[in-house]
Amino acid sequence: MQRGFRNSLAVLGITLLTCGVALAQDVKSQAMPGTDFSKYHTYKWVTIEGAKQPNQITDAQIKQAIDGQLATKGLSKVESDPADLYIGYQVAVQQQTQWNAYGTGGMRWGGGMGTATQSTINIGTLVLDFYDPTTKQLVWTGSATKTLNPSSNQEKNQKNLNNAMAKLLKAYPPK
Repeated sequence: MQRGFRNSLAVLGITLLTCGVALAQDVKSQAMPGTDFSKYHTYKWVTIEGAKQPNQITDAQIKQAIDGQLATKGLSKVESDPADLYIGYQVAVQQQTQWNAYGTGGMRWGGGMGTATQSTINIGTLVLDFYDPTTKQLVWTGSATKTLNPSSNQEKNQKNLNNAMAKLLKAYPPK
């Protein structure tokens, strides 16, 4: 009986660890080869035409997270031209089914009592684009998944955004 309980705890622990890894933020970025990123000192926010935009509160949270990271990179935000970079973003939120399961174990695998519940979680992706206004070219792009969760509280969402943007913008400027 004791052995079955330990096995159940082990399975539960592995399941929780796997769920935690599955929900970790994933970031990717690309830069235009040959771009001299040392010439960029100022940026201006632009709206990407046709891109999905969140509500005003989430928009402010996103820009605050990005502004904070760009300031640490030595970039200054300007409200009007001229700006060295135009920065825009777009978001996508999709839903995914999450299963939460536990059991009491038993003498053999599959024995004992167990239960599983289903819930829906929102997986949010933010794509950040940097454009050179002189050449009208995309010079850097990055994306962070599992960044936006419209059902979470505002403080938690801001902390998640700050962490995701810090992780994403580690790759800017590219080496």
